[in-house]
Amino acid sequence: MPLVPYEPFRQLENMRRQLDRFFTNDFPALATSPYFGNLNVDVYETENEVVATCDIPGLEKKEDVNIDIDNNILTISGSVNRVNEVKEEQIHRQERFVGRFQRSIGLPHSVSTEGVRATYRNGVLEIRMPKLQGDSRRRIDVQFH
Repeated sequence: MPLVPYEPFRQLENMRRQLDRFFTNDFPALATSPYFGNLNVDVYETENEVVATCDIPGLEKKEDVNIDIDNNILTISGSVNRVNEVKEEQIHRQERFVGRFQRSIGLPHSVSTEGVRATYRNGVLEIRMPKLQGDSRRRIDVQFH
């Protein structure tokens, strides 16, 4: 039987994903309410970098979004502010998100914080993070005598 490194936070990430799926599928009103910042993130990797993309419509300036990378955890947070041009008593339905959002996800590969590029275009935030050269895992040969 091969030895596999134990990653305790992988279980937590799976639980978080199941909770996200539960709230968005079983209680969709919570996911779209102005009090719940549900941020969907796609993460994939290329040969040299890890790329995360997410839809954040309504950002007006770069100070409205924060991106942090710490111990291979990517955290995207910020706020979407809209000026109410209509009085609250005149609103019949408000489904567009307004307020604070935050999402933290584990990255599939170790990344360097140097050279990270983030672009926001047409409501989509794309974060490109270069992979660290040299894998921290390696196979150890056992010498039998």
